[in-house]
Amino acid sequence: MRAVLFEQFGETPRIATVPDPAPPPHGAVIEVRATGVCRSDRHAWMGHDPHVRLPHVPGHEFAGVVREVGRDVRRFAAGEPVTAPFVSACGACPECRSGSQQVCRDQTQPGFTHWGSFARYVVIHHADVNLVRLPASLRFDAAASLGCRFVTAFRAVVDQGRVRPGQWLAVHGCGGVGLSAVMIGCAAGARVIAIDVDERQLDLARSLGAAVTVDAGTVGDVAGAVVEASGGGADVSIDALGHPDTCANSITGLRRMGTHVQVGLLLGEQARPPVPMDRVVAYELRVLGSHGMQAHRYRPMLQLIESGRLRPERLLGRTITLEQSVHALTGMERGPGPGVTVVTEF
Repeated sequence: MRAVLFEQFGETPRIATVPDPAPPPHGAVIEVRATGVCRSDRHAWMGHDPHVRLPHVPGHEFAGVVREVGRDVRRFAAGEPVTAPFVSACGACPECRSGSQQVCRDQTQPGFTHWGSFARYVVIHHADVNLVRLPASLRFDAAASLGCRFVTAFRAVVDQGRVRPGQWLAVHGCGGVGLSAVMIGCAAGARVIAIDVDERQLDLARSLGAAVTVDAGTVGDVAGAVVEASGGGADVSIDALGHPDTCANSITGLRRMGTHVQVGLLLGEQARPPVPMDRVVAYELRVLGSHGMQAHRYRPMLQLIESGRLRPERLLGRTITLEQSVHALTGMERGPGPGVTVVTEF
């Protein structure tokens, strides 16, 4: 099969022909029809993830069709349209047995622990636990973002943030996760404040229903702008970017008894940022992390998509070829452009 392969961290990947994978007894091989280009893929390429072993094929958010299943797989068969969370759970550890597969202690992750979806085929372990059937009405390019950005935002807004109609939701960072959170928050009846430094992303946020937008590149006091716009602070705030400044602004912009949800990864020297803990204590704030979403929680989200209340296809930006994904990956820091970039030609 053809795949994007890198043999050294930070060096330009190449298009290579590599052996087709075979399914493990509990797993499945998926023929990839679309895969998103995500910032986490760049982290893998740069060597920020300790699980990545060279040579490596990146890619972790995809949609496709089951090509082959292992002998122990019971719930899925060849030919079914599927996606999967970026966390592939083991199904057997205490967290999995309690229903919290998103924090499985023995998890695998395509594009990190093993070769990913920047290829014609990708392997998913423990397929019965991790695969999700897709409705026929959902296009593969739109479904590709579900496995990471969209489901991460859904869990952050709905399960962790517990956003209710009429509440103020602040979203710091309007990339793929942030724009998904804007859409989901609006669908939940929240009044959304979108914050970013890129006016193109803020335009997209407004088109998705954001009630207020804040240009963090021109506003000196981002948290103050959120407090003013919401009349006292957001009820729920999400750091969808992952930076010490967005983390601090998200917390400081909350009203009393508010909830901060940290979604964006802080890596390297930024992994343990200063947190305004005085505000957390004085305002009795809730500070939560959010790490993807379990496969069994997809059904409520897919029902909202089928009803038309959520439209992930509106988040699409460019569709590109496998060859073009090399430049999209390596040039991400120069600005990927608005919307989600998806590989659709392999």
